Amino acid sequence: MRTLSSRRARVMISIWIIAVLGVAIFFTARYMMKPAIPSTAQFMDNYMRNANGTIASYLQAEPSTDPNIVAGREALSESVGIWMQYNLLQDDSTSFHETYKLLTTYFLSPQHYIRWKLEEDGTSRVNTYALGDDLRIVGALLDAYDRWQQPEYLNTAKQITDTLWQHGLNNGYLVDYYDFQHRTSADQLSLTYIDTAALEQMQKVGLADAAQVDKHLQLLRQIPNDGLFYPRLYQVSDGTYTYDKEVNLIDQLIIGLHLTELKQPPQKLVDFMKQQFQQDGKLYGRYHAADHTRAVDYESPAVYGLAILLALQMNDREWADQLYTRMTAFRTADGPYAGGYVSDGNTHAFDDLQALLAETSLQH
Repeated sequence: MRTLSSRRARVMISIWIIAVLGVAIFFTARYMMKPAIPSTAQFMDNYMRNANGTIASYLQAEPSTDPNIVAGREALSESVGIWMQYNLLQDDSTSFHETYKLLTTYFLSPQHYIRWKLEEDGTSRVNTYALGDDLRIVGALLDAYDRWQQPEYLNTAKQITDTLWQHGLNNGYLVDYYDFQHRTSADQLSLTYIDTAALEQMQKVGLADAAQVDKHLQLLRQIPNDGLFYPRLYQVSDGTYTYDKEVNLIDQLIIGLHLTELKQPPQKLVDFMKQQFQQDGKLYGRYHAADHTRAVDYESPAVYGLAILLALQMNDREWADQLYTRMTAFRTADGPYAGGYVSDGNTHAFDDLQALLAETSLQH
């Protein structure tokens, strides 16, 4: 009897050990399947969050001297949209919903437009939206709804787009902003704001009709250039395009990304960047339109981040890897700001966020 009891005990112990190991393996596998949190995302959460959770535009606090220019710890709707895109790349429904709550609590006005800028404490002194930020956010909300089937994401996207169609049209085009205090609107459409993917998503779920979407996408399909660079603005009143004498490479890359989504990749722009990179070992932030020489001495992590996203869209992994090597040379390797693109004690959230999107996209 003792032998039988001891055998039973050994069997029970073995079963218990197997069960414990099974549970451990299950949770270890789940943990390993979860995407690692990039050091830049950790930096953003540790140092670029205001007390209310909004993303500060700069690491260092600085008072605003112009209400139309972001300063210090002010928060932008631009950052909300990019962080949502990052959450989607990470398939992180929890963080996405936290970002959604920040959107609806602080940025979304009673008239259902998104305030483009907030004070550090979450209050706002602006009465306008920025079309490009709104479309980015709407696109992210619709992607999240498609993935996680949360009705509130679709409902909020509908509220935002209804307001855009009601107030944001000028001569049949959505324009850069509408001022809800003075009831005036812009007479120009920044071509960077024509978010191809978001507009097509809006049409798919019935938030825009085919004619509305096609009217805007035609501006990209038929966009002119000066032989290399694209215009930045479209004047809706007379149908003319405006070029910059000093070209911001960020604008060119954003337009290039949207063109690639339309199967019209900006090959001349990419060839120019590759030539500059081979010649100088870097890309500068701005170039003169007249002679294509650099107009500034600085480099921008955001430029490299956007160029990486474009390279990936064009299936040019080798170019993306070269750009990544140069981009991460600006990333703080250790110390309190590890992961951040900090220079002289400060950083701009747009640089960190675009670099984060690029890095995460490379890993997926």
